[in-house]
Amino acid sequence: MTTQPLRWGLLSTARINRALIPPLRSSKCNHLLAVASRTKEQADVYAREWDIPRAFGSYQAMLDDPDIDVVYISLPNSLHAEWTINAARAGKHVLCEKPLALSILEVENIAAAKRENNVVIAEAFMYRHHPQTLKAQELVEGGVIGELRLIRGCFTFNLTRETDHHLDPAMGGGSLWDVGCYPVSFARYLVRSEPLEVSAMQVTGPSGVDEVFAGQMQFAGNILAQFDCGFRSPFRAQMEIVGSEGSLTIPTPFKPGRREKILLTHNGKVETIRVPGQELYLGEVEDMADAILLGKPPRVSLTESRGNVATILALLESARTKQAIWL
Repeated sequence: MTTQPLRWGLLSTARINRALIPPLRSSKCNHLLAVASRTKEQADVYAREWDIPRAFGSYQAMLDDPDIDVVYISLPNSLHAEWTINAARAGKHVLCEKPLALSILEVENIAAAKRENNVVIAEAFMYRHHPQTLKAQELVEGGVIGELRLIRGCFTFNLTRETDHHLDPAMGGGSLWDVGCYPVSFARYLVRSEPLEVSAMQVTGPSGVDEVFAGQMQFAGNILAQFDCGFRSPFRAQMEIVGSEGSLTIPTPFKPGRREKILLTHNGKVETIRVPGQELYLGEVEDMADAILLGKPPRVSLTESRGNVATILALLESARTKQAIWL
């Protein structure tokens, strides 16, 4: 293990970077060194605004810098796989925003680049590292609600920018890829297996991407999961986990904070389980450091990322064909 902090570069100037900059600066194992944009002028402006030491006028220029150890990729969805592979080939470790890829082949190519270049690659599902998520899994596996029966989730908001890249099919747009991936991921995490069958319905917008989406998944053991997501409803985000003897409700499942609660309903009574939290994005930053410096497996493995992509693709196919899809 090296005593030198890992040196990070931000590959793009996307808005989501603002969430990662504070934990990178507070972490003893990580150091924010650089940012790259499509032009040197844009990179320089961003670097001055956020007090970042180095600025690069192209993504490849940053990958060519031997001082960069890790890159954070926050590009539009359609560019995630390409630049993750480019970074791996440059010998950089990668934390890539969700979704890691838009096809199973892309995930497999990422996995090959990881093996060939001996780097760590992880998908940035920040909620997976939060103590609340870990507590929910602990309660389910501990049998607090009996045998798992049903999982329900939702994640919606009103998207007001009609030119937003999330509405562009060429950039991997659509509500399922953007926010629906969270309840899909959460359900799969709780069940710890892949669905056997999925079915879905959608409402598409003028560009052809799903703007309202509802889906369900059936897992082994007759466990069902239902969710909805979309760009045309007020903000909603919640998970409900139903068992044979009780249920858990998570009011803030995907962006939990420092003080959260899980509601346990059992025998007609509701108990509040307090969960001490942490800065939301710190967990994925420290998880990368542990994987790179200590050799620990990332909490979100490429196998799991492949499963999430496969499930989302099956849901989209079901909505398109109006038929159930077996995986």
